[in-house]
Amino acid sequence: MIFKFLILSDEVDNFKREIKIDADATFLELYNAIVECTGFSNKEMASFFLCDDKWRKKQEITLVEMDTYSDEDSYIMEECILSDYLEDEKQKLMFVFDYFNERALFIELSELIPGKKLKAPLCTLSVGEAPEQIASIEERKVDTASLDMGETFYGDESFELEELDREGFEGLDDTPAEPDNNDLY
Repeated sequence: MIFKFLILSDEVDNFKREIKIDADATFLELYNAIVECTGFSNKEMASFFLCDDKWRKKQEITLVEMDTYSDEDSYIMEECILSDYLEDEKQKLMFVFDYFNERALFIELSELIPGKKLKAPLCTLSVGEAPEQIASIEERKVDTASLDMGETFYGDESFELEELDREGFEGLDDTPAEPDNNDLY
């Protein structure tokens, strides 16, 4: 069976890719096809997320094994076969390509083509430029928060500096500030 995926971006209106891939291929093969048809670097961290109909992330399939709690299963692209996780047309996936800014491509399994096989993935439609893989500093909208120690201390509106318990801090002013030969810095 062949899976046909439609790939869209919420950042670039005219971006569209369509990939056909064998249902017995791995998520790593799909990853490589996406990297190739978008021009993304394969040196950046990326993950697929299986999503529900409202694009809410459900299960993550990572490029490399991540440290997880021992009671959680770890899913790696190289080991996960597409047909083991995808079975219905219109099934949704998210391809997170920029972890720091939580940017992703939206993927829908648009068609199942039974009775056929593909040796290698094919990009059958390529429209528009892919979004930049890593957002530049100017594009990042970083919320800057001012820290006003006079009013709050870690969210405690009633914090008073004079009430700080100084026990255990005595003698710190008497410590020499000259570097020692054994210092690591």
